[in-house]
Amino acid sequence: MTRVILDTNVLLSAFFKVESPPYKLVHAWMDGRFDLLSCNEQIEEITRVARYPQVRRLIQPAEIGWLVNRLRDRATLLTGLPSLNISPDPADNFLFSMAEAGAATHLVTGDKSGVLRIRKHRSTRVVTARQMIDFLKI
Repeated sequence: MTRVILDTNVLLSAFFKVESPPYKLVHAWMDGRFDLLSCNEQIEEITRVARYPQVRRLIQPAEIGWLVNRLRDRATLLTGLPSLNISPDPADNFLFSMAEAGAATHLVTGDKSGVLRIRKHRSTRVVTARQMIDFLKI
């Protein structure tokens, strides 16, 4: 089974526009098309970012609650992540730690200036939401 990490920016973008690539990926995960890997650090990041005024204008608190609950119920939550220094933005290193600890096949991100530039970490391919949609043939 494909083991995927959806960066927080992809997860939150799923609520911005119906039928967008992030929206399709969240629904593909819910339909069992891939295993989603997450961790408590990502859930904390989601709840923190959801409080930003620019995000609150776009995503309702109930939608954030739905997402957090689905992550806790349906994602594979990783613990004991290794300490890595891969990303130009230290706040994104937990994504690569998850990739390593969870043997992720793909890390999906919209962070073109940081995470996406890395392209690959061990056996994990770093891709855009559109590339993942194409890979899954959605």
